Amino acid sequence: MLQIDSLSKSFGDLVLFRDISFGIAEGDKMGLIAKNGAGKTTLLNIIAGREPYDAGRVVFRNGIRVAYLEQSPQFDPDLTVLEACFQTDNETVKVIARYEEIIASGTQDGLDDILAQMDLHKAWDYEQNIKQILGRLKITRFNQKIGELSGGQIKRVAMANALIGDPELLILDEPTNHLDLDMVEWIEDYLSRSTISLLMVTHDRYFLDRVCSQIIEIDGSQLFSYKGNYSFFLEKRDERAASQTAEIDRARNLLRKELEWMRRQPQARGTKAKSRIDAFYLLEEKARQQKQAQNLKLEAKGSYIGNKIFEAEHVGKRFGDTVITRDFNYIFTRFEKMGIVGNNGSGKSTFVKMLLGLEPLDEGRFDIGETVNFGYYSQDGLEFDAQTKVLDVVQNIAEVIDLGNGNRLTASQFLQYFLFPPEKQHNFVYKLSGGEKRRLYLCTVLIKNPNFLVLDEPTNDLDIVTLNILEDYLSSFKGCLIVVSHDRYFMDKVVDHLLVFEGGGEIKDFPGNYTQYRKSSVKTEEPATVRQETAPKKAKTAEKTKLTFKEQREFAQLEDEIASMEDEKMALTQSLSSGRLGAEELVTASNRIAELMGLIDEKTARWLELSEYC
Repeated sequence: MLQIDSLSKSFGDLVLFRDISFGIAEGDKMGLIAKNGAGKTTLLNIIAGREPYDAGRVVFRNGIRVAYLEQSPQFDPDLTVLEACFQTDNETVKVIARYEEIIASGTQDGLDDILAQMDLHKAWDYEQNIKQILGRLKITRFNQKIGELSGGQIKRVAMANALIGDPELLILDEPTNHLDLDMVEWIEDYLSRSTISLLMVTHDRYFLDRVCSQIIEIDGSQLFSYKGNYSFFLEKRDERAASQTAEIDRARNLLRKELEWMRRQPQARGTKAKSRIDAFYLLEEKARQQKQAQNLKLEAKGSYIGNKIFEAEHVGKRFGDTVITRDFNYIFTRFEKMGIVGNNGSGKSTFVKMLLGLEPLDEGRFDIGETVNFGYYSQDGLEFDAQTKVLDVVQNIAEVIDLGNGNRLTASQFLQYFLFPPEKQHNFVYKLSGGEKRRLYLCTVLIKNPNFLVLDEPTNDLDIVTLNILEDYLSSFKGCLIVVSHDRYFMDKVVDHLLVFEGGGEIKDFPGNYTQYRKSSVKTEEPATVRQETAPKKAKTAEKTKLTFKEQREFAQLEDEIASMEDEKMALTQSLSSGRLGAEELVTASNRIAELMGLIDEKTARWLELSEYC
């Protein structure tokens, strides 16, 4: 379906990837992994034709349908949800636009061809299909303006746009960002069961593990491929890292011997084989490579925190008819690590802002201990001065961070731990990728040495390597923690209990991580579901075994009506193709066809319902 051959891309002196090659076959589900700034989004943009490349080839199979979900989709805020779905660049929308253009022109040039195209692309049902997909993604207000939607809702509209064209190859850049956990699980289930081919960048490790059958990794400007899911990738990458480390060690040992040979008298070197001299320089380059394993363990002590953290007393908050909290009471204990989950719009971020004093309460109060020193990571990010150097951004906050036991790290050492090497620290902020700016923002929060961390969607735009580092940091963090996140793997690793925002001001306290919560909620739901599903069936068989006389007449009448409407639809379609209709008649006929299709669907559904008792 897609073949990438010897692809290279660089920005000035920064080489993102060099001579990388891979292919995607039918049914492949491929995950792309790399550090922030290594070129993941750039590669997807190149494949989607939105960015140029330096060398190589990008070849698609002829006629293939491709859809691309961007990391941060943009729509005109004045468009409605339905109008935004007609802005997508797929063949069906183009056919509909051409059909409307011909109808509006009053001429019949090309009408036969466009009608055939409308049938081929099933364009008559396009709007209905859009509504169905939006409904599955929990978008039901089709006339709502895009400007009124949350980030998660906009992402779902963009996802619907990608799916509506029935693509054969789907390219996704961070599809789980800004989505609530229920929606992430729905998309995960949809993609894992679909036959669609997939190329995806995501930091969600459960998502990768359950959906992808192949992982490709960009590391050191090269591409490595692993035939398996994320768990298999972790195992094989460790083997590769160990092999590479051993190879570098062997190269260094050999280099010492070759160096003695190269340092002999110049007159003797004149007779040396040129091939051996060239091999020496290649060996020297390999020996200078850095080992990938990072043994640094960062354990921040956090400033002293007393026994009193905070108490929520009868806290209430609403926005119009939307209730965020209602008479909420809670005592937060020392060293507690809490996760907050819930659907988009249930009030998770608002709750955090209320705790931090950034959002006023309608009722009640938060009583916060005197020793509490908050460190807040907002999902909105932080605006940096683009002309400031990375190192200066952190040094302006603190020159050193105290790790306890007499251990201290300078700002530069702290940045290195979060994958900013010395050469990157002297870059200006404007040269950083979106993920690198997020990582820098994280450093500015952590270097203040808070004793209570509040992290609102910290995993968005961070690469998997950074997430592993952050998870290690938080597991040894000697303070309190509140995390709002849709990343299930991250939540499982760092929190010990959850506040579940169920909507309408209902908040459930669950003792355990996210996986344990899901298992418990499924167990509680299953018996109820069985009772709800089986009881009506028993009642139905007991109370109703055959049609009444009136229903028999309705059943026979429906058969005649459906057949009649099908005949009318066929006649109208033929007249549209005849070339004898005027402009107004064309519009009237088109509208009637759309009306007939709706009626046929409605009456067919009723016919199927009655046919169960025949």
